[in-house]
Amino acid sequence: MSSAPTPSGAPNNGATTDSVIHDIGFRHYDGPRLGRGWAFRSLLLETLRGCYGLGRPAKVKAMPWVLVAFSILPALIMVTVAIVTSLTELPLSYVGYPQAMSLPLSLFVAGRAPYAVSRDLRDGVMPLYLSRPIKRGDYVVAKFSGLAIGVFLFIAAPLAVLYIGALLAKFPVWHETWIFLGGVAMAAVLALILTALSMVLAAFTRRRGFGVAAIVTTLVFTAIFASVLVHVVGDQVSRAAGSYFAIIDPFALVDALAISWLGVEATTPGLEPNGALDMLYFTLVFIGFIAGSLGILLRRFRKVGGV
Repeated sequence: MSSAPTPSGAPNNGATTDSVIHDIGFRHYDGPRLGRGWAFRSLLLETLRGCYGLGRPAKVKAMPWVLVAFSILPALIMVTVAIVTSLTELPLSYVGYPQAMSLPLSLFVAGRAPYAVSRDLRDGVMPLYLSRPIKRGDYVVAKFSGLAIGVFLFIAAPLAVLYIGALLAKFPVWHETWIFLGGVAMAAVLALILTALSMVLAAFTRRRGFGVAAIVTTLVFTAIFASVLVHVVGDQVSRAAGSYFAIIDPFALVDALAISWLGVEATTPGLEPNGALDMLYFTLVFIGFIAGSLGILLRRFRKVGGV
């Protein structure tokens, strides 16, 4: 190994400096190595923060928070009317409200899923993630969980407003609490389904705009297609047979699950699942869809990153 350079930068005695390690002043890290669990937690929280533009410029925050306002405003109007006019029940149920707000919810999911994964694919940062104590499965689950929590909060926020307003309007506390908890459970189910669908679509495009367009188009056309099949098969065969096609549309699938699990009234016109077999059918479709989506994501991210 050659001798170290002099302070002026010239090598001593004409020796070459090819193998000299220069200390250019970077600060060394001497703290604790937090490991795989901390890396997973950090990635999940970063994904969740990204759903609402936290820590990002104002222009990034604008769209998600505008959509949040559009989602909550009708709930505020409903509870105001309920308090002022002494209604005995809310105009929309806790299960039916997310379906009524499907447009802002769809736009929110379509904007956030590409933000979570498409940028990483475009910028080629997967090798950087995988150079740390984190596995590909950790990456997928952390991204999925962070986005699912963000979507759940978006759905649950107006439901909480409705619940608080119902208590202020002096609705029966225990009854209202019970149906509110049922609505929150179905909000979690809807968040998982929308997250699974949107992340799979976003993971196959490196362009954020293409991802947004693909998700919005898929949600619109699945809703139309499911509605047509539910009505046509319901009229030609039976309502129960037509209800099987609710699995095509995420919102109709959640409505079918709510009817089967909670016994609530249908929000989707023509939807009428009946009996334990129908409940098992929709439950298995839901579980299979989530598991299949995670499997597709794991397979997809095994092919990128080069590590």
